[in-house]
Amino acid sequence: MTREEIMNVVHNMPEGPGVYKYFDSKGKIIYVGKAKNLKRRVSSYFTKDQSKTLKTKLLVEHIDRLEYIVVESEQDAFLLENNLIKENNPHYNILLKDGKTYPSICITKEEYPRVFKTRNIIKGAGEYYGPYSYSYLVDSILELIREIYPIRTCRHTLTSENIEKGKWKVCLEYHMKKCFGPCQSLQSKEDYREMVNEVREIIKGNVEDIQELLMSKMKKLANELKFEEAEEIKQRYLALDKYKAKNVIVDRSLTDLDIFSYDEDEKLAYVNILHIVKGSIVQGETIDYKKGNYEEKEEILGKVITGLREKIGSNAKEIVVPFMPDSEHTNIDDAKFTIPIKGDKKKLLDLSMKNVLQYKFDRYKQIDKLNPEQRKTRVLTALKNALQLDKIPHQIECFDNSNISGKNAVAGCVVYKEGKPSKKDYRKYNIQTVEGPDDYASMREVVERRYGKMKENGEEMPNLIITDGGKGQMSAVKDIVVDKLGLNIPIAGLAKNEKHRTNELLYGFPPKVITLKPTDELFRFLTGIQDEVHRYAITFHRDKRSKAQIHSELDDIKGIGEKTKNTLIKHFKSVKRIKEAKFEDIEKIVGKSRASIIYSYFNQSLSV
Repeated sequence: MTREEIMNVVHNMPEGPGVYKYFDSKGKIIYVGKAKNLKRRVSSYFTKDQSKTLKTKLLVEHIDRLEYIVVESEQDAFLLENNLIKENNPHYNILLKDGKTYPSICITKEEYPRVFKTRNIIKGAGEYYGPYSYSYLVDSILELIREIYPIRTCRHTLTSENIEKGKWKVCLEYHMKKCFGPCQSLQSKEDYREMVNEVREIIKGNVEDIQELLMSKMKKLANELKFEEAEEIKQRYLALDKYKAKNVIVDRSLTDLDIFSYDEDEKLAYVNILHIVKGSIVQGETIDYKKGNYEEKEEILGKVITGLREKIGSNAKEIVVPFMPDSEHTNIDDAKFTIPIKGDKKKLLDLSMKNVLQYKFDRYKQIDKLNPEQRKTRVLTALKNALQLDKIPHQIECFDNSNISGKNAVAGCVVYKEGKPSKKDYRKYNIQTVEGPDDYASMREVVERRYGKMKENGEEMPNLIITDGGKGQMSAVKDIVVDKLGLNIPIAGLAKNEKHRTNELLYGFPPKVITLKPTDELFRFLTGIQDEVHRYAITFHRDKRSKAQIHSELDDIKGIGEKTKNTLIKHFKSVKRIKEAKFEDIEKIVGKSRASIIYSYFNQSLSV
């Protein structure tokens, strides 16, 4: 990569947590770093004066290429950095200590499991979650767990046989209500294990699932009039409400796992792989693949899986995928494929998809910078495909009404040609035939005036009409454009939810919802048009309202021009004050001649 190409990558990096990798000209990793804000951190290497630090200066001089992996949190970035440094031993990194120095949470494999912090991983002794980059993270999670779940802290060998023998008596923890006394059968094994299962989900970050379970229990106990027990459950629920797990912390037993995600556009497929060992990401890679004619996504994913696994040297026995690839092209017989719906594997699949979308976004940004026209073609083609139009909508027109209780009613029409606003073609309309606040009637009037005139003059019609509104506005446009004028122009609508945020693209009669994600390029393009027509219409309405407010009896006085009127309003602030002003006060502002005219008009029964 040239320095310009590197800076182009840096410019498009996300402002979120992740890990970045620097490569030299031979393709070897020379540095791995973590960041809370990837864009800010990486750009600092190339924008700040690095002469003060010899190591950093040498590092920057040897950077030939960079890659990055997006993660969910700073904690995940820390752990991924740790894994990548150990695996690649980059020349410019200060080596981190062995992983056992970082704490994990252990749930023991006992009849009555214990939950505690540990730095030693003993195979077969329990389930281990982590490691965590900071000890306080573990302590805060365990503190929460002990606040709402009375899990035992003793080291007794608590088995059913030993409990029956009566080997132990309850301790101070029981009397402090921090343990329910399973050692004396005061708590059943089933009840205890149910608590541990909930604890396990909290550690993994599935707080919402546990809250739903607790809410269900609480309602059941309340219906049974067991209000004290219901109150205990409520306190657990509220404690969880204060804590929301943010890290992708998964079971360390998830080892030797490959996660694949997939996305595509008309020409390219994008595939990401995350290689997981002991619950942590140790490798990540995203590539693009040029699609051939008639290649289906299942076939492409099958081909790419084999290639990417070979590239990173993975022989993982389980492969997590968003859909099942074509088995004829995978050539993998000794691994099983999984499509997760929820849980740890689904979390990792979502994280992989996040990296694919970021990579795709970066590609678009780089292409757009080199060829701005390509973005317009891409988004218009996406609109054509989404609405299943016969041709690309080279000219799009969008309408919006604006009024306050029907007063000063106006409408605006914005025109987009080849994906860009054509401001010389924008039009403003004063509503002439509608009384009161009737948006549908106003829309009919404006549309008929515009397209009736265009039809009469033989002007070229738009390829698509968009209304800033839902089914009602679309129907109003159809009444005129299709039914009355007999024009064949596709009509779409952008509908808002109760929070006044655009959430639906509607098309057809009866209108059907076209699903778009808020992150989609097409969604951003359409909401951009919507924002523009709203701005245009409301600005026109505001100007008209201001003129209406400024219009006053001053406009009816012969011999008083716009300049004099504005001077008087600016000084006296209102017509009422001008009426009440003395002749001498008006004279000081506009002179004796004009003051005489104004004073005489407002005081016709008096002589000056």
